[in-house]
Amino acid sequence: MASEKSLPIFTVDAFASKPFTGNPAAVCLIQNGDLSDDTKQKLAMEMNLSETAFVRILQPGDSFEKSSNFELRWFTPKNEVKLCGHATVASAAVFFSARVTCHQSDREFSSGNQSDALTFKTKSGDLVAKRSADRITISLPQNPPSDKVPKGVDKLIEITLGDYHSKLAETLYSLSTRKLIVLLHPSVHREELEKMSPNPAVMMAAYKTGEVMGVIIKLKGSRENGAVDEDGRVYDFISRYFAPWNGINEDPVTGAAHTVLSPYWSNVLGKKEMYARQCSARGGNLEIKMRDDGRVDLSGKQK
Repeated sequence: MASEKSLPIFTVDAFASKPFTGNPAAVCLIQNGDLSDDTKQKLAMEMNLSETAFVRILQPGDSFEKSSNFELRWFTPKNEVKLCGHATVASAAVFFSARVTCHQSDREFSSGNQSDALTFKTKSGDLVAKRSADRITISLPQNPPSDKVPKGVDKLIEITLGDYHSKLAETLYSLSTRKLIVLLHPSVHREELEKMSPNPAVMMAAYKTGEVMGVIIKLKGSRENGAVDEDGRVYDFISRYFAPWNGINEDPVTGAAHTVLSPYWSNVLGKKEMYARQCSARGGNLEIKMRDDGRVDLSGKQK
């Protein structure tokens, strides 16, 4: 059994084009043995980020410097999750980046791993992360939503949207990820989406069945509603994601949410490649490419 006292833990901002943006994740490297689930959960609580990733060497004799296959698990401050895109990007960044800073000692670390691609064994299957000049691309399974919405979510939607409840255009649900998706009328402006501030405790009190573990608010992008980046490029869609049931009041930039959003918008827009932004206070941009094998490639920068 590995000792948590000797474990290097790193923090990486995934899907971040500049410092203090994107989604911060902690990455813990387990060189020898493993940690108990209880210890992993306690470390995730201590880090207090939306997710902490635990990367473990699979076979005796493997190393972080030379291997390209690892086990990967993710814990929120409250529980383990089956899929986390941004913490997968963060995990790959620890290996791909020239240097990252160790959380405990402020010392720089370089794995020296020269692999162009890494395969992470997870509870959602094998996830591949590839490096390019300035970004990391991960391949995740698509989770297309349907119109079969759980009963009793009306109050939850009303609480989540607040004053913008009258702008509700459509409600969908992803059974595989237990995410509720609410589409806003395209007349809603990006600034209005960014100002929404649902109460996490009230959201949880409004729905306790366990069928919903997160709520995505989505909006079609256009120049008219302000969905453009700093260079004037229009986002195909923008969104926010709230998951207080997982101990995450709002997830800043969420790869898993985009496994639900991407199939929907690809069908609506008739596009295989899209550009999206998650409009949290930190915010982050994602390049999206739909694949014919039921997976989606998500690309982003990291800091």
